Amino acid sequence: MRIVLACSLVLIGAAAAFEDDKDKEPVTDEKFAVKASEGGMAEVNMGRLAAKRASNADVKEFGEKMVKDHTRVNKELMSLANKKGLKLARSMDEKHKKMFDKLGKLEGAEFDREYMATMVKGHEEMVKLFEGQGKSGKDDDLKQFAEKTLPGVKMHLKMAKDINGKLKKGGE
Repeated sequence: MRIVLACSLVLIGAAAAFEDDKDKEPVTDEKFAVKASEGGMAEVNMGRLAAKRASNADVKEFGEKMVKDHTRVNKELMSLANKKGLKLARSMDEKHKKMFDKLGKLEGAEFDREYMATMVKGHEEMVKLFEGQGKSGKDDDLKQFAEKTLPGVKMHLKMAKDINGKLKKGGE
């Protein structure tokens, strides 16, 4: 009986893992463009919020950098998408809207901590997205865009982690 139960659990686990893999479709060039534009738009919007609401100078400066850097990258992506006939996001997706709304209700140190935690998670996701496009993208121009942009996304992630670490240690 124990062997049957153990085998059943293994099979259920394997089936669940297979289902998870099946749901993870490869990111197409079109999906990359949409996801990158959603993320870029969110970075600009949340960066503006941080520039106004942050109480920590590093967080405020990081927010201003996000606005500047992501506005530039968003324009590059828009130009490339127009050239390729790709559609980009017109607004933030639901996930980013919820994060933005949550941040909009916070102030001071609580805002700083939540914003930086959000920036770490968001940039981790973007690193994976841009790495994937650089490795597996079909369109050479989008691959080059991803490869060229990736070092900046990684730099933002490092900065976000550094600031987030200082905030967690109580640095105001």
